Amino acid sequence: MRASYSDGYYVPLPEGHPFPMGKFPALHRCLLREELLTPEEVVAPRQADWTDLRRVHTSEYLAHLADGSLSEHAERRMGLPWSERLVYRSRLAVQGTINAAFMALTDGLAANLAGGTHHAFPGHGEGFCVLNDVAVAIRVLQSACWVRRVLIIDLDVHQGNANAAVFADDDFVFTFSMHGQKNYPFDKPPSSLDVPLADNTDDESYLDTLKTYLPQTLDAAQPDLVFYLGGIDVATDDRFGRLSLTRDGLHARDGYVLEQLYARNLPVVLLLSGGYAETPEATADLHAIMHREAARVFDTAKASPA
Repeated sequence: MRASYSDGYYVPLPEGHPFPMGKFPALHRCLLREELLTPEEVVAPRQADWTDLRRVHTSEYLAHLADGSLSEHAERRMGLPWSERLVYRSRLAVQGTINAAFMALTDGLAANLAGGTHHAFPGHGEGFCVLNDVAVAIRVLQSACWVRRVLIIDLDVHQGNANAAVFADDDFVFTFSMHGQKNYPFDKPPSSLDVPLADNTDDESYLDTLKTYLPQTLDAAQPDLVFYLGGIDVATDDRFGRLSLTRDGLHARDGYVLEQLYARNLPVVLLLSGGYAETPEATADLHAIMHREAARVFDTAKASPA
């Protein structure tokens, strides 16, 4: 499996900042160590072009990002302190998802070792999201006529509010979000399908719910490409999660999703979204579950008799 990654995905943040920026290089190291990726499969992105970013984001917002003139309110809502390196990092991550989408359409499976920044609206960033990588990638693919119908499967604990808003009037993009009902964001624009979950939802209830709604979503969406936002902030003890999935539950979730996609021969892009375990290394280890399950599902399928 090919995956987008750059050392530029890491940007130093002030001491005590809650966002685990170190999870990106930690995940890269973990996947190489476990031989889930080889160095040759890692594709380093360039920065996304401003013209591509303008397919989703407003010129005014991008201008403020470029020259550092965001208001205090805008920076506070974004949740990350502005810097040139942050803008560079965000543009790299968007291009990483664009690249991964093209690779998935060619290979059947690809990843970005970042991405899933589903709270970045056209005119502002929020919730640790600066630029909306999935929305930009979809608009790039649509403009190039590489896809007609797209599905976003968003299993982050936080509803994908910006994707819901961006694609509200696009009948060719289906947004499926299964998330904590009482968690951020408190204003949740309607997705194509929203599945809210109660606090402390456990493995059994979560998987039963997913197995109820995912097959009908796949039937309704009929996608040419799937973006899977496999946030691991649904895990028990996540700082911002409020759900109660165990490690086994995360394996079962990711395995089920990927098995369903493989069975339908749907190309898929794997993206991280959120996760806030005790350390960046622990967070990366949980993010790696998606890749472990991808290796199991796709390798097993390759080995199966025709």
